[in-house]
Parts: sequence; structure tokens; C-alpha cells
Amino acid sequence: MNARQHAVAAITSWSQNGARLATKDVPIRRLYGMNVFSDEVMRARLPENVYRALRNTIKKGAPLDETIADVVATAMKEWAMERGATHYTHWFLPMTGLTAEKHDSFLSPTEAGPAIAEFSGKELVKGEPDASSFPSGGIRATFEARGYTAWDPTSPAFILENVNGTTLCIPTAYCSWTGEALDKKTPLLRSVEALSKQALRILRLFGSDASKVFSTAGPEQEYFLIDKNFYYARPDLINAGRTLFGAKPPKGQEMEDHYFGAIPERVLAFMHESETELYKLGVPVKTRHNEVAPSQYEIAPIFENANVATDHNMLVMETMKRVADRYGLQLLLHEKPFAGINGSGKHVNWSLADDHGNNLLRPGDTPHDNAQFLLFLAAVLRAVARHGDLLRVAIAYAGNDHRLGANEAPPAIISVFLGDMLQDIVNQIEKGGAKSTIQGGEMRIGVSILPPLPRDAGDRNRTSPFAFTGNKFEFRAVGSSQSIAGPIVVLNTIVAESIDDLITPLETAVAAGKDLNTEIQALLPKVIAEAKHVIFNGDNYSEAWHAEAAKRGLPNRRNTIDSLPDLISPKSIALFGKYGVFSEREIHSRFEILLENYKKTVTIEAQITLQMAMRQILPAALRYQGEIAQSVANLKSAGAVVPKTQVSLLNELTATIEELQTAIAQLEEASEAHVEGDTYAHAKHARDEVIPATNAVRAAGDKLEGIVAADLWPLPTYQEMLFIK
Repeated sequence: MNARQHAVAAITSWSQNGARLATKDVPIRRLYGMNVFSDEVMRARLPENVYRALRNTIKKGAPLDETIADVVATAMKEWAMERGATHYTHWFLPMTGLTAEKHDSFLSPTEAGPAIAEFSGKELVKGEPDASSFPSGGIRATFEARGYTAWDPTSPAFILENVNGTTLCIPTAYCSWTGEALDKKTPLLRSVEALSKQALRILRLFGSDASKVFSTAGPEQEYFLIDKNFYYARPDLINAGRTLFGAKPPKGQEMEDHYFGAIPERVLAFMHESETELYKLGVPVKTRHNEVAPSQYEIAPIFENANVATDHNMLVMETMKRVADRYGLQLLLHEKPFAGINGSGKHVNWSLADDHGNNLLRPGDTPHDNAQFLLFLAAVLRAVARHGDLLRVAIAYAGNDHRLGANEAPPAIISVFLGDMLQDIVNQIEKGGAKSTIQGGEMRIGVSILPPLPRDAGDRNRTSPFAFTGNKFEFRAVGSSQSIAGPIVVLNTIVAESIDDLITPLETAVAAGKDLNTEIQALLPKVIAEAKHVIFNGDNYSEAWHAEAAKRGLPNRRNTIDSLPDLISPKSIALFGKYGVFSEREIHSRFEILLENYKKTVTIEAQITLQMAMRQILPAALRYQGEIAQSVANLKSAGAVVPKTQVSLLNELTATIEELQTAIAQLEEASEAHVEGDTYAHAKHARDEVIPATNAVRAAGDKLEGIVAADLWPLPTYQEMLFIK
């Protein structure tokens, strides 16, 4: 038996017995947040003055009072040790797109002999991990190792459980010795402050006493689950996260029978335990269901502060990976793990809220009369119209290139869907003023036992990359494996700029004694006229839209290499610099990191493709060729007539093997070619030369999968991986 056959045998004999099951006898309300240094815990364990000072920092963005750090550190240490913690770590989000942690023990030896538990305010507030081995885009070199982690009090500390103990995890920002951001959290926090500062200007015009505005987020996380035995038999999944070979199965998702279908028992057990672990960490997961593709699923949370939502989404991905392993499953987060099968995204639902809990993008029953909402809506529309290229950059990387533009994900053209109600209001505003709002009414189904159902004022559009969905915008082009920090940073910053531009003339007019509503009515038509070219409510998949978008002047950056230069454009540098989100050096560093990541991803995939083709696929094909050739030779030696079909099969097999070998040679040549120029030139060569050569090897390999005998084929097939549970 080869590895594939062993995998199938192992899966069919898998049993639920012995698998770890989620706790069923503890109510969710008791589980929820039990491993979080939450507001409730802080209130109970901190002196009143310390608690209030810390809450002021968390809720209102006030500077952190360093004098309270020791008190908070002691309370946090005692709470963690009561839950079995022996170590603590500054948990941060480097530019790898993953999380990072360095564990330190609470215990310190004493001269008397026994160890004591120590954790000071200084240790809470600042850590010092190595800064030379993380991606820095040239900000740090190997001989410049110093970097700092800084406690982020707005994201709660939590306990990470392990079979042999627990660890206190303290969310932190991460920067270099020279002060530049080396992570995803620092720019996110900067963008939140920039947005809050501008959004409060609108609220003050309407008499609000709010002191802080937050962006909120709720990322819908899509993922695949396959059996671990299949995963171990696929070098491409292990090293690249996606299949680099695989013929189309006889049945894929054509029957549309997986979406929202009954969840397989093994998968549901995994979901139960994942949710239990996430509840303990205070992650407000809400929804679970089967997705469109076979073996594809989704988990979605309730809205949170965008900074906390970002940390929680990283915990969702990490927790699901750990729990899947307990059930003999492998979690696949790549955007396109299976060719020809729907890929995975991470729809980021984004909105704005003040510190009183008001959703600033909630239209209300009569949005045409809601001037504050219309100002925020206009600001978002103008922001996307001006900086759609930067939203495209925020989702640009090799994995997402396989997904964007297919009939499963939005195209690379950034547009906005508003729906019937808001579109009608926008049309009225452009003509001089909105006087009415389309109402949803009731929907009667025609069955007497079913009551009338309330109908929304507009339908949804699942093809739009940026769609308004009731009281939020859904950024649907974000990839499943990426941190949501980058897309939110861009959204926060471009909307902050747009608000700034809108509110400045209004403030000037009001200061001069002019009527606010009159000035808003005069301003909004101009904004709509400037931004309306980005609004599209139709089918974003259609060829007609692509032609229309080109007429409107909307950029269509079809892949990462086309998109990334927009990050370092003068417009981008001026924008991020003005609002203190990125310095010019930080922007250029991220440009280099993204290019380097793209090049390395393509290079790794090419090397794995060569390895699998030469060491697995070609030997299997040659063995089968030998069997067919021997069969033909045996017939000839016996004096029998050799059927033309056997000769044809041998010729087809021989020609396809030659096709594979030729493609292998071309991929080797493309991979080894010397490229003159900078990182961009190397990445462009990877796109233009290495990827097509890799695809050619795959095409020949997939053709062989349809010819070579099943008992000789070494790789688990799509049919097996997607349908054998």
C-alpha cells in the first residue's frame, strides 16, 4: 500500500472513541470569559482608583498612568497563578501575519533558596524580544536586534491553556529600538485614534458628548477541514497550505448540497469544542455552518472593538488549529486550497460606534432625515472612491490572487453596494435633497399557517467587495488566512481623511453663524457627485461590469504585483503620514515585506511542485507505463493482435510523461534564472515566469492523474480529501 491507500484505510477506521469532547455540563454563561482578565475581574481585584484610571485608558483612550502598573501587574499575576499559570508572555502580531510569544517564568530564585513569584509593572508594560529575525522591510538588520513590546491595555490579557499548564498572555504592540512599528497592532491603534479624532468632530456638531469613537469589526472566518492522514500524505498542503496538484473530481459543489447542510458529526464535535475554548477566552462566536464547497465551513462572531476583534480573530484561527488536531482533522486556512473549488474568505463587517454604544452607521427608520448618518455615509463613499486602490493593496498577497475575481469572491475592482433604500436616498440627494425613504413592508408567502414576514428595504449583493448590509459595511474581499488588521487600518485612515475634508467647511460655516442643516444639504450633493462612480448595485461577476468599471476609471489591479506599487505612491505616503498611521519609512518597509513574501511564496510552491512531480508523480507514471508496455509486449510475443486502444493508451501516457518532463525542465530554468534588479523585479519574475511554469507542471500532472492506475497514484485525490470524512 502507498501513502494514499494507507491514509484512506486509516480514515475509514477512525472512531470518535477517545476523542476529547467539549464540556457539556457547564453553562455557557459560566464558561464565557473565564480565562480573561476582564472588566469584572479588574473591578474585583483592583483598588477603586486604579480600576478607574485603567478604565479611563481603555474606554476613553486617556494616557496610561505608569504609577498604577505595579498594582495591575500584581493583581494580574495572582489571578493567573490561581489558574495554574507558571509563565507569562507578551503576545504580539509581527509582520509574519501570525502571532508571536516569548515565555518568561514568574518564579525567581532567592539567596535563601526557595523561589518567589515576581511580576512587576515594568515587566507588564514592556518586554524586549529580538527584532532582527522578524520581517522588517529593512528597518532592522541582523546586527540590530533590539525591539520592544508594549502592553496594550485596551485588549484584555488572557490565559492560554495547555495539557500541562497555563500561560498568561498579555496583548502588546511591537516596535523597533528606533521607534518604528514592526507589527500590525501599532498602526491599527494609530488608525483608531485618527478616526476617533475626526469622527468626534461630526458628533460635536450634533451635540453629542461622546469622548471616543471606535471602528468595530466582526470577521466571518471561512475554512476547510480534511482528515489529518490526507494532509500528511500531501507535501503541498504541509508546505504551501494548498494543493499544487489535483484533478477535478467527478462531483464537486455542482449539486449545491453542502451549503447550510447538516454538519457531519465529527466536524460538529470539533466545532463544539472550538467554541467552548473560545468562550473561555471571551471570543463572542455566534454562527457556525457548512459553506459552499465540500468540507468547507464558517464561524462568525458578534461585533467588537476592531482592535479586540483583530486579536480575537487570531485566537480563533489558532484555537481551531489546536482543536482540529484532537479530532484527527487538519484546518486549512489558505484562500484556495483546492483548484476549481470555492476558496475561503474572511468577510470583515466594519462599522463605527461611540463610547455610548451608538452605531454611527445605523440609518434609522427614516435615514433621509438622519443628517448625522448621511454625513458618515458620504464620508465612507468618498473614502472608497478616492482610495479604492489602497483597499485593494490591503488584500494583496499570493494566496488571495487565486481567489479574487473567481465566481466565488468579489473581483479585484473595488466598488460599493448600497441597496435599494440607500441608493434611492443617494439619488435624491444628488438631485437636491432627500424627502423620503423606501420602506420594506411585509412579505406574504402564501401559506396560511405562516405569518407575514417583515421585508428589508433592499436585497443583498454577494458579489460586491464592499457592501452596505443594514448598519455596517461588509468588506468581502479579505482573504481567509490574513490578519484583519491591515484592511481595517486602511478603512480607518481613508475614512478619517474623508471626514476631515467634510467637516472642516461645516465647522467653519457653523462658527460663522450659518445653519448646520442648510450647509449639510448644500455639501452632500457635491460629495455624492464626486463619489457616485464607485457605487454599483449589479452583478460584479459580469463582463459588462468590468467594461463599465473601466469607463468609470476604477482601477482593476488583477494581482498582487499590479497592486503593491499603490502602497508607496505619493498619495498613499501623504495620507498615512498626515494622520500619523505610517511614516514614509514604515510604508516602504511594508512594501518590501509584501514583495518578499510574494516572491518567497511563489518560490516555495515551485520547489514543492518540482519535488512532487519528480519524486512522486513521474515515478508512478513510469511504473504504469512499464505495466502497459509489458502488457503490449506480452500480447505481441504470444502472437495475439494488440488492440489499438492499448497502443493508444500507451502513446497517450508516453506523450503526457514527456509533457511533464518538459514542463519540469522549464520550471527548473525559470526558478534558477538570475534576475537583475530590486525586490520588485524578483517578485515580477515570479509572477510572469515562475507561476506559469508551475502551472504547466501541474497541468501535466493532473492529466496523468486521470490516466495512471488508481493503485499506483501516490497522492490523495480531491474526491477522497473532500468527501471521505
